[in-house]
Amino acid sequence: MLRRGILVALIVIAPALVAPAANAAAPPPGSISRYTMTAFTNSSESNMYVYEANDATGYRLLRGPAYTPPSALIRDPSIIRHTDGAYYVVYTTNWTGNTIGFARSTDRLNWTFLRNHTIPLSNISNTWAPEWFIDSNGSVNIVFSLQFGGTGGFRPFLITATNSQLSTFTAPVNLSGIQPNYIDTFLVKVGSTYHAFTKNETTKFIEYATASSLTGPYTFRRTGNWAGFGGPNEGQALVPLDNGGWRIYYDGYTVGQYFYSDSYDGFNTWTARAQLPGLTGFARHFTVLKETVSGGVTLPGNARRSFRSVNFPDRYARHRNSLGYIEPVSASSSATTKQDATFTVVPGLADANCYSFQAVNVTGFLRHSNRRIRVDANNGTAAFRQDATFCAKPGLSGSGTVSLEAYNFPGNYIRHYNYELRIDPFTDTSVYRADASFTSVTPWA
Repeated sequence: MLRRGILVALIVIAPALVAPAANAAAPPPGSISRYTMTAFTNSSESNMYVYEANDATGYRLLRGPAYTPPSALIRDPSIIRHTDGAYYVVYTTNWTGNTIGFARSTDRLNWTFLRNHTIPLSNISNTWAPEWFIDSNGSVNIVFSLQFGGTGGFRPFLITATNSQLSTFTAPVNLSGIQPNYIDTFLVKVGSTYHAFTKNETTKFIEYATASSLTGPYTFRRTGNWAGFGGPNEGQALVPLDNGGWRIYYDGYTVGQYFYSDSYDGFNTWTARAQLPGLTGFARHFTVLKETVSGGVTLPGNARRSFRSVNFPDRYARHRNSLGYIEPVSASSSATTKQDATFTVVPGLADANCYSFQAVNVTGFLRHSNRRIRVDANNGTAAFRQDATFCAKPGLSGSGTVSLEAYNFPGNYIRHYNYELRIDPFTDTSVYRADASFTSVTPWA
């Protein structure tokens, strides 16, 4: 089955391969990361859509619309899970005015309007892009952008919840060091440092500042097109990845595309931007909540298994001349063929919560190299350990199957193409889902 045109397109949008941070840990076997996205869309700024993914890449719709406020708009919805176990969104209520809106849900599907909160400052003309920020001390904060009198540019302000019901807040405090004409400020904290990603409304680039205190003063570390994101962009939001990296999503609103990039070195460098599959051009300004939940795929540890292709059920993953393929295997196949199609499943060389696959008849492990799956001997390097580690995810094609995500290439899965095994970035097609899904079965040898 030749699909050369599809393959070229996938390679073009793939981000560069880089090493994850040390001592990263994926969720333990039996658990999985769940990324919940709340967004408005190109077609409606009065309805909120909810999506989820287990790899921060391949989002599927949970409900859309999932929430419509009693009046006005729901732009820029930001989601958290609070200590009461419920989910809360805060959102922009209108293009003008001095309010932000709140809604609550216990299941992410059904939402109840709570209230509009008035920002108690005079002469506010615009209140945009509220974003939750939970500090390491447990305080629940909201950062939003204010413009006064319709002139002078936007500035970021912060309020802090003063009760557990998230119904009362402190007076707004300006984030010092971030001068007027910056909007869509998004905060994360790593260690003792606060990191602010904020859009410069003059240049339209996402810039980067840090501070040792939540309210500042912030010092800009990178400006202009420092990360290669291009522009204009807005609606930036960050989320941690299972391998210790960070992903930033951003809205290329003038070209109608949504992008993401990843960083593994403390936000200094980022992978080449890629479009968010399935949702680029549709979803707008969102945030993503990461949780660890039950429901992960568990493979038998230190045991032999064979892996059958879902859409070519007479074919199995195997190695031949050091390269990976899916090829026919049956009871009448040679002993060598059966051994080539059998692997010992062991704890991941780079992360014991994922898996590595050791050949049973030659010295080596399955790994990716220049995207191709092959069997090579372990050379003892960190790069090899990462290349030879794959995280088991619920099969993209449905129940009872498994998909194997490259540990150091989030959102990329082992799949077959022209019967050759390789890793490629997720695309929201039935062909890709089937190509990247396998059934773990009794070993051939």
